Amino acid sequence: MDNNLSNNQASIIGTIEDEFLFNHEIYAEKFYTCTIKVPRLSGTDDNVRIMVSERLIMDGNFKIGDSVEVTGQFRSYNSYENGDNRLVLTVFAKDILPYDGIENKNPNTLYLNGFICKKPVYRTTPFGREITDLLLAVNRSYNKSDYIPIIAWGRNARFAKNLEIGDNVKIWGRIQSRTYQKRISEEESVTKTAYEVSINRMELVTDDNTAETEE
Repeated sequence: MDNNLSNNQASIIGTIEDEFLFNHEIYAEKFYTCTIKVPRLSGTDDNVRIMVSERLIMDGNFKIGDSVEVTGQFRSYNSYENGDNRLVLTVFAKDILPYDGIENKNPNTLYLNGFICKKPVYRTTPFGREITDLLLAVNRSYNKSDYIPIIAWGRNARFAKNLEIGDNVKIWGRIQSRTYQKRISEEESVTKTAYEVSINRMELVTDDNTAETEE
């Protein structure tokens, strides 16, 4: 298997929340985006954006409210809007299929193998929870990379805060969304959605092919 496919594997199961909107066209192939509402064990939901080729949806079988399983890669790209450059994160669909719920699958899984490209930031919440923010560069075909924001909690946060730029790490976790208010003037603010990866398990890959693992 191509390493650039095996080092980034995403799978989400949820319901289609909105229409497929045209995003871009490349080599005469059109790509569309939509939102998938993915349930959490806590009872809340994550709203995950997907990017999908017209070739996967051209039969018109998918509509708002349908349960689907999407497999692919978690990718990043820069979007320029109103003079602003922002990092956009989506699941790039390799496949999208109806989901009947017969198999009891984890609805939100992600595996990444990449490199620390920014100094980890360790902090604690007002309630004393430990968090480390990471930025992971994951190689893609054609000499491209995806830059994925990662959040490590608790023991993983203590482990991750000592990582160095350039360290090769493997992570297993889930894609999560969170909304926040961005002030655009003294009187006005807008609701934005940020995406990141919450770690369940991580592994530091060392030169001698052994690894230190934290769960």
